[in-house]
Amino acid sequence: MVDAVLFDYGDTLMRFAYEPELLEAGHRAGLDALGREGLPEPDAVAARFRERYEPLLWSADAVDELEYPALVRELLAELGVEVDDEELARFLEAEHAAWAPARLLGAHTHALLESLRARGLRLGIVSNAFDPGWLLRGDLDELGLASRVDHAVFSSEVGKRKPDPAIFHAALDALEVEPERAVFVGDRVREDVAGAAAVGMRTVQAFWFRAEEGDAEPDFRAFTPHDVLNAVRRLNGES
Repeated sequence: MVDAVLFDYGDTLMRFAYEPELLEAGHRAGLDALGREGLPEPDAVAARFRERYEPLLWSADAVDELEYPALVRELLAELGVEVDDEELARFLEAEHAAWAPARLLGAHTHALLESLRARGLRLGIVSNAFDPGWLLRGDLDELGLASRVDHAVFSSEVGKRKPDPAIFHAALDALEVEPERAVFVGDRVREDVAGAAAVGMRTVQAFWFRAEEGDAEPDFRAFTPHDVLNAVRRLNGES
């Protein structure tokens, strides 16, 4: 039987449509939020970020999450800009807001979550995301997801990325559900399928935004969000 369904966030519940120009737009917005004279040009900040820091964000093998606010503070300091905690928060908030066009909610996400919740299932999100949790939870509110899930866990809060067991257990503990009574839905093989299976969850690989192949085999493949509901029905012995 299934008591809970946990979801990956990016490229599962929503599509993150990365556009290179948004990096400079984010740094421009952050610098503007500081409200100072004599700041470096946004393109210089973006160039330094791409050269030194961007590779750290997408390291495929890393399980320890980066301290992104500390990284931004270091980036600015290298360019001669010292910021206090309040200024850093303003920079991060403005930078994050500039990336809003990249966060595209799936057309059927709300319907899927509502259908699962109507069945009495607990719902959660487990996401590798380096932005501070307070910004990410604001995104959930804006996308209408906060009211449709019971709990969300981000690697920036736990300090570990999927497939590390710690981030999955943090969500399972919050939902008060045992792994064998939970299903995990995500698009990535290593992080979502293999990671969730290793802690004892059933897995559904989501293919509606992207198709990734790998060594780990999911219990179910979902080519549409409706396939997730069908997988839950099968696991609960429904015809």
